[in-house]
Amino acid sequence: MSAIGSKEGKGSQVKSIVIISGVLAAIGVSLFAYLMYYTAPAETMEMVKIIAVTESGCIAETLDGYSVNIGDCQAEPGQYVNALVDQKVKERAAMMNPTN
Repeated sequence: MSAIGSKEGKGSQVKSIVIISGVLAAIGVSLFAYLMYYTAPAETMEMVKIIAVTESGCIAETLDGYSVNIGDCQAEPGQYVNALVDQKVKERAAMMNPTN
């Protein structure tokens, strides 16, 4: 037998598990909140020109040159209509193509 006792209390193991679980839960909640904010649409009403009418909706071009899908519409190509446009999609498109 050893002269030094190697007894680990169950209390220290439980504390470690609780701390690790708390840190993981905090990371998960913060990641979830960030993703919900990042993917939430920020729509504004804009004047757009209809480029094409497809089965997935109308493809339109905003006045600042971004192509967006505005959903179902009753317009012909070349017409100008007011439509809700997601500003975050435009921001992401600008980040992907910095030459605009």
